[in-house]
Parts: sequence; C-alpha cells; structure tokens
Amino acid sequence: MKLVITEKPSVAASISKVIGANEKKDGFYEGNGYLVSWCVGHLVELAQPQDYSSIYEKWSYETLPIIPDEWKYSIKKDTRKQFNILKDLMHRNDINSVVCATDAGREGELIFRLVYSEAGCNKPMERLWISSMEDKAIREGMESLKPGSDYDALFRAALARQEADWLVGINGTRLFTVLYGGKILKVGRVQTPTLAMIVERESEINSFKKQQYFMAHILMNGIDAVSERIDAKEAAEKLLSKCIGNTAVVTSVTKEEKRNAPPKLYDLTSLQRDANKVFGFTAKKTLDHTQTLYERKLVTYPRTDSQYLTEDMAETAGEVIDAVRKAFSFIQRESDEIQIKQVLNSKKVSDHHAIIPTVEIVKADLRALSEDERKVLHLIAVRLLAATSVPHRYISQKATFDCAGTEFKATGKAVTDPGWKVYEEALRNLYKKEPDKEQSDTDEQSLPDLGEGEVFEKVGGKVTEHFTKPPARYTESSLLSAMEKAGAEDMETDVERKGLGTPATRADIIEKLVKDGFIKREKKNLIPTDNGIKLITVLPDKVKSAKLTADWENELSLVAKGEADYDEFISGIIGMVKELVKTYHSVSDEDKTMFSRGDVLGRCPNCGGDVVKGIYGYYCRNKCGMQLGSVMGISINESQLRNLLAGKKIFVKNIKKKSGGKFDAYLIPEGITDYSYEKSDGTKVSGKQYKFKMEFPEEK
Repeated sequence: MKLVITEKPSVAASISKVIGANEKKDGFYEGNGYLVSWCVGHLVELAQPQDYSSIYEKWSYETLPIIPDEWKYSIKKDTRKQFNILKDLMHRNDINSVVCATDAGREGELIFRLVYSEAGCNKPMERLWISSMEDKAIREGMESLKPGSDYDALFRAALARQEADWLVGINGTRLFTVLYGGKILKVGRVQTPTLAMIVERESEINSFKKQQYFMAHILMNGIDAVSERIDAKEAAEKLLSKCIGNTAVVTSVTKEEKRNAPPKLYDLTSLQRDANKVFGFTAKKTLDHTQTLYERKLVTYPRTDSQYLTEDMAETAGEVIDAVRKAFSFIQRESDEIQIKQVLNSKKVSDHHAIIPTVEIVKADLRALSEDERKVLHLIAVRLLAATSVPHRYISQKATFDCAGTEFKATGKAVTDPGWKVYEEALRNLYKKEPDKEQSDTDEQSLPDLGEGEVFEKVGGKVTEHFTKPPARYTESSLLSAMEKAGAEDMETDVERKGLGTPATRADIIEKLVKDGFIKREKKNLIPTDNGIKLITVLPDKVKSAKLTADWENELSLVAKGEADYDEFISGIIGMVKELVKTYHSVSDEDKTMFSRGDVLGRCPNCGGDVVKGIYGYYCRNKCGMQLGSVMGISINESQLRNLLAGKKIFVKNIKKKSGGKFDAYLIPEGITDYSYEKSDGTKVSGKQYKFKMEFPEEK
C-alpha cells in the first residue's frame, strides 16, 4: 500500500477521487491500495534561537552571531495533530512506500522532506510531479511516479534557502534591533534589498527638481506638428506669432510598415503585474486566486517562471484554445490562424511550463467562481489567445514641416491589422477599462497621405506648457518587474536565474514589508514609511545589496540542478553574518532612539513617562516599574493599552477565577497599586499595576 502526502486537504481530496481512495477517515482518505493525507503548509519549521539555549531568550549583542552547529526543528502547535496523523500513517506496517505529492517546486519539496525526516520515516520515497490538477494529469502522474532521489538536489536548494533566510534574518534582526534601542528592525535576505529599492526610488523623487518647458504647435487640416522643446514661454510665443497665418511646407515624409509581436504566455510574475495594472490586485491576491483556480483544475500550476510550453504540448494547446473559445464568448475572433509554434520551446521550460487554462473550463460552472477569480481566469485565457495570434501591424508615418524657418514634426499611425491586440481590447471592453498608459502609443493621430513639397496655407497654432517628470513611484507591477531584473545588469547573460526572490516568494516579501510597517500602500503606489527609510539609511550595503541577493538566488538555482554545492553556499552566508556582527557593534546614544520617536502609545500612569513598544512588549521609558503588558494575567493588545493609558475601559475575556473557571468583564482603570511576589527560584519581583473597577456584560 502507498501513502500519498499532499500539501493541502483540497489537493488530497482531488487525488483521492482520481485514484479511488474514497473512504474518508480522520485526517486521511483510504481505498484501492492507497492512503492519502496532507500537510497544512509548513508543519515542521526551523527552531527559534531560544530552543537551542536559554541564553538566546534575551536579545543582546554578546550572544551574536547565532550559528547552530546542528539544525533543530519544531512542529507547529496548531497543526501538531496532523503531523502526528502523518507520522502514524508512515509507520503503519501495511505502508510500503511514501509518495511526495506536495506542490511540484522547491518549497513543496521542503515541506514534505521535513515531515518525512522528523517523523523518522525510512520507507522508499516516490515523487508525483504534475503541472495540472486535471484528472488526466493526476492519473498519468500516478502511473509514472519518479524516484524521490531524483529531487535530492532540489531539496538541498530548499534547505539552503531556508537556512540562509534564518541566518541572515535572525542575526541581522537581532543585531540592528539591539543596536538601535528596542523597536524590532526586521532584516531579511530578500526583504531588505527590496525595501532598499523602494527607498532609493523615493529619494530620487524627493530630490527631483522639475523643469518647465514649452512647445509650439502648428495646426493644419487636422494635423498637429510640434517644435523642439523651448525653455522660455516668450520664445515659444514669439515663434508661434511668426507661424500663425503663414505657410508650412512638407520637407520630408517617411512611411514604415511595423509590427508588434504577440506577447509571451504568463509566468507568475507577468500575471501578477498585469492583474495589478488592469484590476489593481496585489501580487498576493493574484497568487491566491490563481492557486484556487489551479486546485479547481481550471488552470495549470501557478508558481512558474517559464513563459513557454514544451514542444510535446502542441496538441494540448490546440485543445485548450478550442475550450477557451467555447467558454468565453467575449473573446471570439474565428478568422485568426492559430500560431501554436511560437509558444513552444522546451529549452525555456524548467520545472513547470507557462500558466494556461485547462480544458476543464468548458465543463465547469464558472458562475461559481468569485468575481476576482473570474478576472484572473479571463486574463490567463486572453493571454493564451493573444500569444498564439498574429502580430499587430501598422504603418508608422513621420512628417517634417518648415514654417517661418523652423522645423516642426508630426507622427501618426494607421493600423492595418489589429492582430493579437483585439483580445486585450475585448477584455478591456468587458470590464470597461482604459488602455494601459504605459503601453499605449504616443503617435495616435491619423495623418493623411503627405508628399514632399506639399504646402499648407494660413496655419493655426498654440503653445503648450510642460514639466519634466520625476521617476514614478513603484506599483506592485513595476516593483515585481524590478525584483525580477534586480542585479541583472551586473550578471552574465547566461546565468540560471536573476533577480530578488522567486515568482513564488515575491508576493509574500511585499506583504511582509507592509505588515512590518516599512512600506505602505497609497492607491496603487508603494511608499516607504519613515521607519523604512531610517532602516535602509542605517543598514550596511552588504545587507541591502540587490546584486548580492540576486547572486545568492542564482546559486540556489544551481544547487537545485546539482551544479553548485550546498555546503559552500551556506559557508558563504555564515561568513557574511560573522563579518556583519564583527563590523557593526555600537551606535551613538542619539541613534539608539531614532526608531522609537513617534511611537509613543501614551503616558505612564505612574510617572508620566512615554509608554512605547519594545522587543519584550510594552514598557515605560523611565523604567519606573509600571506593569503594562498584561492585566489580571491576560496579555493585552496595543489598542487595549492605548485605551487604558487614556483612562478608558477595556473588555477582557477569560479572566481566571480564584475558585477555578473563567469570566469576561469590562475593566475600568481606577489608579494604580503596588504588587509583589516571589518566583520559584526565590527571586522577589515588585512594581506597580493598574487597579480596576469591573462591569460585567449582560448574559445573552
């Protein structure tokens, strides 16, 4: 009997149905010679520093760097039950082999291997590697399972990524937090260079000095021709005064047939970028919706960095295109010749091919999808048709005019075949969206046929005012693109992978920066906060270097292919961490308070000092002994503490009775009182705490 382990319960249910394991048990399915169970994300994680030694419970410079001699792991408390189920199943006498059916990628491999190892399993391991959750794909995958050892290098790369993130994150975060006085300053191997790019862009915007300029226009029978930039308005108006009512002569005309090639298919990053531009979706939201569509068998595997299909998928691609035309009436264009060959390239497909719909879209009730899920599915379907369509063709025309001895230019275009752009236009029409300004043409005026020497009498004109523009703030779309290309200019053209992070991790990096308070969203823009700017200001170049992080990502991809050594990679990370701690060991007293300014939650009821949040919770800066982190044995959150400091009542649940049991109550602050007690080791603890009046909620 085989034990199949998936990453999520929903995937386990799909696989069980296909292979006939139809009997539902507690935490697994059984039947037809199979058991099918699941992980719930990362069941097993790297242990925290305090799990290695109690000396790491307190953050201090003296305990750094923290570099484990042997890595320890912990099992998440909230999912321990499922881990125990998997462990018991692995050790059942009737289980002959274990099938890894987690997501077919680096992190999926890590999730399974750590559970397999921590459970102490040594039974033969096989790998299910599929790019679609369609029944046919599952069936074929289960019939051609691969030896688990084929993916040992991928596991080593996943392990190296996890350990490198721990080493840089734990040591960097603790180092700069203790140096700068209390507020947790999260440092991350990928997160910090990403923040540095956002801060650098904000600096460029703030230091930008806009310059005013003017342009003179001559207007002739619907043609608008413009001068070069003119610095002074008076000069532009003087030129225009010479031209109005005068004669303009065509001095040159050029016509050129041009074509815009169809776009490539979507990888995850390009899908996230378009979903952000068209619908304003965050990268995380797009990934979540695409993952849901994948689990519903409607699209192929989302966490891919390829924009091509393998060359043996020509027939499949044709079937999917037919399915798309049947499922979505808004994107019909029957006259197109389908150009499937232009999306086939096996050499440019690594672990997974590009994201495309599946033929299941014809059978599925698409009305059952949420509106946002449908939007993502529409994007993917439209991109498949556009990528296999014909080029967008147009005639570009440029004309030069002479008027009053000054040269004016006009450009225009005439579309001869809209080609693949009809599909994008159909999507815009469906959702009533304007064309993307970044990609729209600037020469949209339609010029008549012009000939050299042609004369226009009594021309009109106008002067327009313009300003040079600062760099645009990052949106999620432009940041994803920047992360993908980071460090590329300094790398060889044939490196395995460039950029910060992977398609699968970039969305989470952005969300962490928002959650940690280092960047904020304003409409579509990503803007660094004051603390984000301060953090990048104080961190050394090595920690925030996009080039170094891109080099690491490339090396990890080589480890996954067996072309680079895991030990050498980790040794390099350890060396960098040691050097970091050795180099940065002290800061001035003034700098120690730079991150706590502006974070005051209120005034201490005992001494009137500032109450702030530090590494270990809330405290009074005067360290007067006032207990602020909990009331009556219950930890309180920041909102509750702010209310207490303002003299307002708070609602607290599960207060313990002396006689046993628990109750809920409104606590109304009525001054402070002394407290003292003796710990088990004989140490005496004393201080100040709130005293309260209680009100009890009415029972329902």
